[in-house]
Amino acid sequence: MENLKQIAHNVYFTLKDNSPEAQQNLISACRKYLTDHPGTVYFGVGILTDELNRPVNDRDFHVALHVVFDSLESQNAYQVAERHLQFIEENKENWEKVRVFDSTVGS
Repeated sequence: MENLKQIAHNVYFTLKDNSPEAQQNLISACRKYLTDHPGTVYFGVGILTDELNRPVNDRDFHVALHVVFDSLESQNAYQVAERHLQFIEENKENWEKVRVFDSTVGS
């Protein structure tokens, strides 16, 4: 049997309004719209960690989203899911920059 690969979908948001309230609003929206999609293995969202400020740390973001899917098919379905598209529409106005890092993980 073929060993299926999981897909890690990591998104780093740099906000125009990066106040604590704006960061919390985006985190709440992530939890509302981006949780419990079919094939989700892991979901996590949070803010930049001030204590982790080593030279190798990329600190050019305010909110980080991490979703791991059980397959490429699940990740592809998530991309066009109504809740995902609604999340983008309702929140994109405050995004200065969005960087997406997708990778295959697992064995």
